[in-house]
Amino acid sequence: MENESKKDGKNTLSAKAPLKRDASAIKRSFAHHMEYSLGKDEFSGTDHDTYSSLALATRDLLIERWIKTQQTYYNENAKRVYYLSLEFLIGRSLGNSLVNLGMYGEAQKAMKELGYDLEELREREWDAGLGNGGLGRLAACFMDSLATLELPAVGYGIRYDYGIFFQSIRNGYQVETPDNWLRLGNVWEFPRPEYTYVVDFYGRVEYFNDPQGRLRKRWVDTEQIVAVAYDTPVPGYRNNTVNNLRLWSAKASREFDLNYFNDGDYIKAVSQKSMSENITKVLYPNDNMFEGKELRLKQEFFFVSATLQDIIRRFKKTHADFSAFPNKIAVQLNDTHPAIAIPELMRLFVDVEELEWDEAWTITAQTFGYTNHTVLPEALEKWSVELLGKVLPRHLEIVFEINRRFLESVAGKFPGNTELLRDLSIIEETNEKKIRMANLAIIGSHSVNGVAALHTQILKDTVFKGFYSVWPEKFNNKTNGITQRRWLKLCNPELSSLITEAIGPKWTTDLFELKKLIPLAEDAAFRQKWAAVKRQKKEQLAQYIFSRNGVEVDPDSMFDIQVKRIHEYKRQLLNALHVATLYNRIADNPEGDFVPRTVVFAGKAAPGYAMAKLIIKFINSIASIVNADPRVQNKLKVVFLRNYAVSNAEKIIPAADLSEQISTAGTEASGTGNMKFALNGALTIGTMDGANVEIREEVGEDNIFIFGLESDGVKKLVADGYDPQEYYYKNTELKRVLLQVQHGFFSREQPDLFKPISDALLYGGDRYLLLADYESYVKCQDRVAFQFRDRDAWARMSILNTANMGKFSTDRTIAEYAKDIWGVTPVPIKD
Repeated sequence: MENESKKDGKNTLSAKAPLKRDASAIKRSFAHHMEYSLGKDEFSGTDHDTYSSLALATRDLLIERWIKTQQTYYNENAKRVYYLSLEFLIGRSLGNSLVNLGMYGEAQKAMKELGYDLEELREREWDAGLGNGGLGRLAACFMDSLATLELPAVGYGIRYDYGIFFQSIRNGYQVETPDNWLRLGNVWEFPRPEYTYVVDFYGRVEYFNDPQGRLRKRWVDTEQIVAVAYDTPVPGYRNNTVNNLRLWSAKASREFDLNYFNDGDYIKAVSQKSMSENITKVLYPNDNMFEGKELRLKQEFFFVSATLQDIIRRFKKTHADFSAFPNKIAVQLNDTHPAIAIPELMRLFVDVEELEWDEAWTITAQTFGYTNHTVLPEALEKWSVELLGKVLPRHLEIVFEINRRFLESVAGKFPGNTELLRDLSIIEETNEKKIRMANLAIIGSHSVNGVAALHTQILKDTVFKGFYSVWPEKFNNKTNGITQRRWLKLCNPELSSLITEAIGPKWTTDLFELKKLIPLAEDAAFRQKWAAVKRQKKEQLAQYIFSRNGVEVDPDSMFDIQVKRIHEYKRQLLNALHVATLYNRIADNPEGDFVPRTVVFAGKAAPGYAMAKLIIKFINSIASIVNADPRVQNKLKVVFLRNYAVSNAEKIIPAADLSEQISTAGTEASGTGNMKFALNGALTIGTMDGANVEIREEVGEDNIFIFGLESDGVKKLVADGYDPQEYYYKNTELKRVLLQVQHGFFSREQPDLFKPISDALLYGGDRYLLLADYESYVKCQDRVAFQFRDRDAWARMSILNTANMGKFSTDRTIAEYAKDIWGVTPVPIKD
């Protein structure tokens, strides 16, 4: 979104007076868009048309503020944040926009008067699933907080034609189908064909002397693809700020290659165009094949090159040179995916803008900040030197030069320490030389942050220990958060109303206000109201489960929920083993006094991740047996909800009694699902991992269920030689369950189906220490069940969890980024 034509800073054109937000105005605008934007009437309009008309009416109210916001930033020459993320898991926009505009109630009233139900209309919107999980959802929450805090910012990413795949479950197996989220259009976006940039690939580097006789380099004989901008307005909460999310779509540099037409090969001309546009076709291709890796590298470079060209264009309108660049621009890299931006900015400065290397490097390093999101070695991105040299030959040269200069400076400070140089080098000297993108990101940034206190400490102590010894001042922590506008006010209006009635509405912009709930935890009447809201949300989820899975669940049972991406380190398998243990206990003693429990799983496995997909099948096979056994009907139910996404997370999370956050200590960078559940009054069962550590500090050890090894214990156990069979033989319940897995109890039609699971645990090293933590986990679950019997005490603990979530708002996180890393200040947009 740009508004740059007014040199005097005055609005010379105005379409009309500011639009009103009452129900009558909404109805008029709704009818106008149905007729004039969609060309329909009340008889021909479809359900989707009805949604679109309301969305367009809502969008109109954003546009006025959007234009004014961008013009104000331009007039005030404000320093801006550019947030680069390969993923933005936006979800649905209508409800969030209505909440932030402060007109949800009026829209509800308007639709009711027209004979529509707002909640049903919201269901017509397709999730914008432009992310795999927490990384992309965090980016979306950050955009909400940036606008709410009135900070000048632009988000940059990719407009994928197909988002995260649609997951269906057939015979217990995950089946992936394309997520064609754009098939009915996207009313929230604005194509900007006037903002297009050429992005180069392949080719070669040519040396030449410029008119001053200096040796220069240029990238020639390249394949070119055009990046086209699509803008989406991002409103702040009840203010006038509407920031911009700019996503790039790939188009062929020419519609067709005329050479192929001249040769009579129309099909080849069309296929070449399609291949060019494949770059933004699908979110993250499966990268276990060489071609997949090449496409992913091209995705990463495509979006950062277009973004940096856009940033430089905007900067040059008001600046004659680049000396002020870091004073006006802060670029944040959301993980290593955009790290290729560092050599690309150097190329643009040195080769295109003709800055000297030292000046260019000083500006570059002062501009970038790097957020790390993982401690798993396999997740720290690396590219082979051969591949990078093929796709981006000039950038490989620049990376080598950055590395040479950096290692020379380190060698000067730490003479003779070759081990340190090997550790810090951007180039990994293995059989196949690789570029370590995390090392490049650290060297090329002025700030490196982790996303939870434990995570940042692990980065300092182990993952980036060498860099921390050289640059301790670069490292800092910024614990992740969530936006309470979406993850409480929008998704749990019943609890939001109860909270607002009790303490007022200020918590929507200052989550620490929830501390005022603490004394109310001792109020029996308030606890009853709190429990009644939870019961209502559980009834709603029970209806949803029945509509999706055909399984009836008891809202009075404990809702024990684990919803997140399926990965071995997140240990859905440990949860499943506990479910199998509960089943055995109940089957052995059907008349026993058990706390009824409904265990809900949801999450997607990467299409190429065989073990994760087998775990989904395992969970569904357990569910089939448990749910069909009359001995356990009222005591245990198991459900796997298909196609986990932002929109159904908004239904699931408010209904949880127990939140499963059970990753192996030292593997989860932060997690944000843990925060969403606790904000909605769920109690956490978890390890001392990621942000669980800080949640425990905030809510108190009496209001959370902690089990298992801590990160230091994990390291020690592994170093001492972990033997999973030792745990297998000394725990009879564990042994029984694993024998059932081995011998086909849960897969009677194919007895060896789940043998890879038991083999990985018993003979494959049990990398994530499930067997080591099993006994502690089961005992902790027994404590949970005992506590749940006292519903009044549970309600008290639930209130205290919500009351102590103030720290975990992205408003707090973003305020820290703004102050400590970006150096940006609010720019209020006046009426």
